[in-house]
Amino acid sequence: MTKEKIKQMFLLTLPVLVLVTFSKIKSDEMAYQFKSPSFSGINTSSHYLTVENQETNRINKIKEDAQTLLDDLERDAENSVEARFIRNFTSRVYAQLSRQLTENLFGEVSKTEGKLTLEGNTIEYMVDENETITLSITNEEGDITTISIPINDFAF
Repeated sequence: MTKEKIKQMFLLTLPVLVLVTFSKIKSDEMAYQFKSPSFSGINTSSHYLTVENQETNRINKIKEDAQTLLDDLERDAENSVEARFIRNFTSRVYAQLSRQLTENLFGEVSKTEGKLTLEGNTIEYMVDENETITLSITNEEGDITTISIPINDFAF
């Protein structure tokens, strides 16, 4: 075979060979798609709900952390040495006032009336003919609370 015939044969088989080789290749249109659902529109509502949920969780977490910090500071302030001293002192003062008031009402040398001012509140007591003790408590706004205690009805 001559070179000329080989060349002709090659030129005739080349298109057939190309068709057979590339016939199995399938192509598709290349289209760019955005990854963000906000741009593509695919799963957009789900994306928005997820973002909203994350924002809400972050806000709630910040609020919880702030409240925890405030609670810790308040608890530390209530448990300080000064706060415990003031609570103990106040309790003892009230106990002493209560004891004195009880002595004045029921003691051996009892009084028939008296008046006491405590933290803006006025406490007045009066014994009516050894039958009833009337306590009148007037607060800072002028509201009056009256308590009547029958003396002879108590038995221990």
